[in-house]
Parts: sequence; structure tokens; C-alpha cells
Amino acid sequence: MSVEWAPPGVDPEQPSVARVHDALLGGMENFASDRSVARKLKDAVPEVVDLVWCNRAFIGRVVDFLIREAGIRQIIDLGAGLPTVENTHEVAHFADPRSRVVYVDIDPMVEPHARAILSGNPNADAITADARDVAGVLGHPVMRRLIDLSQPTAILAVGLLHLFSDRDDPHAMIRAYMDALPPGSYLAVSNFLASENPKAKALEVMLQATMGTGYFRDQAAITRFFDGLHLVEPGVVHFPEWHPDERVPGPLAPWEELLLGGVARKP
Repeated sequence: MSVEWAPPGVDPEQPSVARVHDALLGGMENFASDRSVARKLKDAVPEVVDLVWCNRAFIGRVVDFLIREAGIRQIIDLGAGLPTVENTHEVAHFADPRSRVVYVDIDPMVEPHARAILSGNPNADAITADARDVAGVLGHPVMRRLIDLSQPTAILAVGLLHLFSDRDDPHAMIRAYMDALPPGSYLAVSNFLASENPKAKALEVMLQATMGTGYFRDQAAITRFFDGLHLVEPGVVHFPEWHPDERVPGPLAPWEELLLGGVARKP
């Protein structure tokens, strides 16, 4: 049995969220351990691939709103994951090439792959860092070079916060980021929704079993991430309901009810 090559600091036997996400999207930057988790997640909730694509579409609509409607020109994408399609910088630069984007992820595979895509792009970069280290992230040389924290900035924490237990206090982490930003800045957040939905139960159990993470929260706890901020209409809702490209057609499918997200402005 051949041993998969991995860059320094990466254990191919230990699945990572970023690489499992890549495997679910049909990417190539993952290992057998990641593909095994992806298969188990698909067995538990067959629509999990649709869910991942729904997440990508939500990010795209959020970034388009931030650039075209909110006038934001700086974005910090926390827990960005491996580059796929319609990445944050691509959506932002399509709306305004002057927009600046910094990707942040704890997986050491993300930065080199992102930089390969970003080669020659002066307005986007990536760093390897733990999002919970707010001072380290905001004080990173790449961040200081690209992002002017005295100007309105958007924080994206989409697909990230359900990786942190309440012991990690993700609410305090988000407050720390927003406290460091000036008025007129924005926050975009999502989290898996705790409910009696059997697909939610199945996915939570499988995430905990395979990754040791996946913390589902009720709507009140998710809404608390926006405390002190002004929510953008329609508030904290299921992804397909947030600024849909087309009118949401009737009731949502059960898998579409697994995530809640929203966007808010710092007054």
C-alpha cells in the first residue's frame, strides 16, 4: 500500500475539515482519510454535497452584496478552506478588481494552494492561522499589508463556527474581531441549526464521530453572533432564503433547513 505524499506539517492519516470539504466538492487536494469521512457523511445525509454547494452559493451572494451594495472593499475570509470555484476573491474582483481579500485557514495545505491560484494577484493573499487567535490573525504581516483596519472591512465566518464548541466561546471570538473594526464594517456568519430535523441529527452524529467536531446551535444562539450589529434583511435565515438569485420556490427541502446564516453591519 503506497503512502500518500503530504507537505510538511500535514498528517495524511488525520482528516481535516478543509480537505473533507474539498473531497465532497470532487476536488483533488485530499487524502484517503478525507475521502473516507466524505463517504460516511454522504451515507448519513446523501444531500450533503448539495449542502456544500448551497454554502458556496450563499458565500457568493454575500460577497456580491458586500461589494456592490454595501460598498465594502476589504474582506477577511476566516476558515476559507481549499480553493474551489467562485472563490471569495473571484466574486469580489468580478464586482470590483480593487477589492482586497485575505484567506485564513488553520490547514497548512490551504495557503500554498491559494497562493498558486493567486499568483500575480496583488489584491488577494492567504495565511495559515487559527481563527481563534484574533490578535495573531489581524496582526499577521500579510493582513497588515493588504487590509487597512481603519477602513470598513467584512469578516466572513461561514462554515466555521460550528467547528468550535461553546468552551471555545466563538461568540467572544466574533466580538473580538468586530471590536477591532471600524463602524461600517460587516459580519457574515453561519452555523448548523440544532433541530428535530432527522437529517440534522444524522449529520451531527456523523460529524462528531468522524471529525470530533460539528456543534449545532439553535436560532437564538446563532443570532447572538450579531449582538450589537444591525442585521441586513431578511435577518438570520436558511441559506436559500438569503437574497436568492430567484424567488425561493415553496417549502425548503429538509437538507436546506440544516444551516442558518446572516449578514450584519457595525453601526
